[in-house]
Amino acid sequence: MAGKKQIEDQVTRFADMFSAIGTEPRLRIMRLLLSAHPDGMVVGDIINGLGFSASTLSHHLDKLKNENLVKVRREGTFLWYSANAEALKELLGFLYAECCTRNKAVEPAAIAALCC
Repeated sequence: MAGKKQIEDQVTRFADMFSAIGTEPRLRIMRLLLSAHPDGMVVGDIINGLGFSASTLSHHLDKLKNENLVKVRREGTFLWYSANAEALKELLGFLYAECCTRNKAVEPAAIAALCC
């Protein structure tokens, strides 16, 4: 039964992650941060890139941080935000396992072709 509980917890975790990136502003933030990977961006650059107000951006970054999709590091007086590539890798691995390995709903070669 421990395996079933672990899978259920994993599904809940990934559902929360999908929910976090499932809004247009947060998806735009993730795309922008991925374009700056691995260095990340400071808030001012994110605001300039997306046109959000500081308070709106803060709200969305908090949600993404809470779901471990975004990391933040302090350098002096600046906070640098970056996409958490490891969390995204886990999320993509979950999807890949569900759609491509168990029942081959999508052929693995088709996924690999999308990445090139």
